[in-house]
Amino acid sequence: MSTLTIQEAAETTGWSPRMLRYIEQVGLVAAPRSAGGYRLYGPAELQRLRTLRELLQSFDIGLTDVGFALRLRRDEELRAALDEWFEARPAPPADIPADDWLRWEYDKHQKLLAEIPVAQRSRPAPVDAPTGAYPIVDIPDDTGTYPVVDLQDVERRPGAHRNHEEN
Repeated sequence: MSTLTIQEAAETTGWSPRMLRYIEQVGLVAAPRSAGGYRLYGPAELQRLRTLRELLQSFDIGLTDVGFALRLRRDEELRAALDEWFEARPAPPADIPADDWLRWEYDKHQKLLAEIPVAQRSRPAPVDAPTGAYPIVDIPDDTGTYPVVDLQDVERRPGAHRNHEEN
């Protein structure tokens, strides 16, 4: 046995085939392909999957956290923009009197929100949701917003479920 199919790798690692595809899609672990296009998992891929799970458990983070960290490593512009945002201190624009700052911010928010579709504005995707995670259904819930799926809640660790009622 030199390689495993995606189903065998899923059974071996505890990740579902769907999650193995997602892990590959975000660039965390890539499985080479057979001549027929099937994913093949060898010892190197299994090691990466095992150490990825250990990383998630050790730091209580999700796949999207690791995916975003990978994106930060690769995207210098994003890293610089985040560094700048973290370092920035709130201050009114130079041409806005302090008394008018709240109104100015209010107006800026209204303009920004006008550019965002109502469904996304009403209930934004969770911070750790993968790109494209909002809304996945066309029917609004009883509040008039569209449900959002947070993959962190769907499959975080085998057997581990978030209890939202804990304090």
